[in-house]
Amino acid sequence: MTHVNAQFSNLPGKAKKQLLAAALVAPVFISVSAFAADVKAPAIPGVVKEGTVVQFIKEGFEGTEGPIAAPDGSFLFTETRANRITRIAPDNSISTFLENSNGSNGLAFAPNGDLITVQVNNNQVGVVYPKGREKVLVKDYQGQNFQRTNDLVLAKNGGIYFTDSGPGPDVKADPKTGVYYVNPEGKTQRVVGINEIQRPNGIQLSRDEKTLYVANTGGEYVLSFAINADGSLKDRKDFAKIPNGLQKNEQGALSSGADGLAIDAEGRLYVTSNTGVDVFDEKGKFLGGIPVPHKPQNLAFAGKDKKTLYIVGRGAAYKVDVLTPGFAGRVK
Repeated sequence: MTHVNAQFSNLPGKAKKQLLAAALVAPVFISVSAFAADVKAPAIPGVVKEGTVVQFIKEGFEGTEGPIAAPDGSFLFTETRANRITRIAPDNSISTFLENSNGSNGLAFAPNGDLITVQVNNNQVGVVYPKGREKVLVKDYQGQNFQRTNDLVLAKNGGIYFTDSGPGPDVKADPKTGVYYVNPEGKTQRVVGINEIQRPNGIQLSRDEKTLYVANTGGEYVLSFAINADGSLKDRKDFAKIPNGLQKNEQGALSSGADGLAIDAEGRLYVTSNTGVDVFDEKGKFLGGIPVPHKPQNLAFAGKDKKTLYIVGRGAAYKVDVLTPGFAGRVK
C-alpha cells in the first residue's frame, strides 16, 4: 500500500482514511476513487466557508491546463494532448469549444473577442478563435525560438505577458527560461532574463496592474515584480512562499508545484501547488489552503458572478463555491 499512501498524501486525514479503506476493498478502482472523492475545505475568512465541498466534475480529460472564464460564465480549459479547448457549463455539462487548438496552453480573451493563446505545438503566441481571425502574434525573440511557451496574461492596454518555461524536467536540453512582454504595438521584449527563474510557469497581474506575479515551479516562492511604464519589470521579490516547499516530482526533480495563478475581487492570490490551492493576501501572507483530491495544475474563477473557483489537474476537474468572486477585470 506504499504507493496508495503516497497518492493520497495531500488529502485531509478523514478523506485519506476513507480512500485507503476503499482501496483495500476495491484496489482496481482506486484511481477513479482518488479523483472522484469529495473533500471539504477548511474555513478561510473571506474565501471559503468551513466544510464547503470541493466538488468533483469529471476525470479522463487529455491534459488539463489554461483555464479561464468565458464571457457567458462557463469555464474553458485546454486538453493539450487532445489538441482542443473544452467547455464546462455551470450545470457541469461538457462540450468541445474548439478543435485543433494548435496545442494551446494558457488562454485569454481580448476585448474584441479574440481568444489569444500560447501554443506549444509551435511555441508561439497567437489568436486561435474565432474562425477566420487566426493569426500569429509572436513566434520567436530576436530570431531565437522559444522552448516551451506556457502561460499568459493580458493587460488592459492590450499588452501580453507570457512565460517560456524551458524544456520539461525530463528532457535533457539546455534550458533557456524567460518572461516576455508584447506591447500594444506588437514589439516584444524579454522582461526576465534567461534562466533568472528556474521554471517560470503561471503568470498573473495585480488588480491595479502595477505588479506582475510569476509562479516558479522550480522554487519555493511565487515572485512579484513592479511594472514600469514601458512594460518592463523591476524590484523582483519573493512574494509568497509555498507552504510545503519543494518536493520531488514524478521525474525526481525538486518542485513546489506552483503553477496556475488567479486573483479575486479583493486582491487575494490563489496558487495551485503540490498540496492543493494556496491562498495569499495582497502582501503575500498565507491565509490557508483548499484541498484537492489530486495534485492540481491550474485554476480560474467562472460561473455566475465568478463565485465558483474551478480547479483542473492530472486529467480531472473540480469546482468549489467561494465567498469572494474572482476579479471582474480578468478572465481568470
